[in-house]
Amino acid sequence: MERPAWAPRNIDISVPSVSRIYDFYLGGSHNFEVDREAARSAMEYIPGLPKIMQANRAFMRRAVRHVMDEGIDQFIDIGSGIPTFGNVHEVAQGIRPGARVLYVDHDPVAVAHSQAVLADNGNAEVVAADLLRPREILSSPEARRLIDLNRPVALLLVAILHFVEDKDDPYAAVARLGHALAPGSMLVLTHASYEGIPLPAERAGGAVDVYRRIRNPLIMRSRAEVARFFEGYDMVEPGLVPMPLWRPETEPDDEDPYAFSGFAGVGRAA
Repeated sequence: MERPAWAPRNIDISVPSVSRIYDFYLGGSHNFEVDREAARSAMEYIPGLPKIMQANRAFMRRAVRHVMDEGIDQFIDIGSGIPTFGNVHEVAQGIRPGARVLYVDHDPVAVAHSQAVLADNGNAEVVAADLLRPREILSSPEARRLIDLNRPVALLLVAILHFVEDKDDPYAAVARLGHALAPGSMLVLTHASYEGIPLPAERAGGAVDVYRRIRNPLIMRSRAEVARFFEGYDMVEPGLVPMPLWRPETEPDDEDPYAFSGFAGVGRAA
């Protein structure tokens, strides 16, 4: 398999990557046949996966605009993936050029491509780090340069927590990150769930098995389990809802039924 220029030398391009699978769902070009095979296998069980991912990205953009309207202009986006069109820095800096964005990912592909995209952007950087080690993120040179922790920050955990197993205690990691942020900071979050998928859970479970086989377990949590991540936050209206229902800019009735899979919410720290 020929290695394109954007693929780091130190990664095995014969193994599927969650970041590149997500890129494929969004219609991106930074993926390999091994990623497309995994994506197509999952879509045999949940054909609407691309629609779910598109709804996820559309929510993220609406949430970033809302955060900017609330006066917050610095962002930490953990599990940021490959920066396809309409990413956080494009939305935020399109509103306020001085907005600062720290992308965080532990996938070398996502980090390398982000570095290339952000090379000429003085107000956005990427750091290679893991959600489960918040101190590494917040003490990184990139974070110290870009993010003022004495002012409110928007913490984005978009389509990432469902890749963290319960044994790794994602709730504790989210709480530690939140405790490090100034009052008035905001948490922006989406999470996969069997709730809302227009299929029996047994059928949708086949896609979960595909992710397990590529050693990236996909943890489907209930609405109540997702709501626990917002402990200590005041929910922004309309609360924790299916993605198209969070402050929609178009008529939700026009959305594909798969877009209502899983949950999205924004909370403000007291």
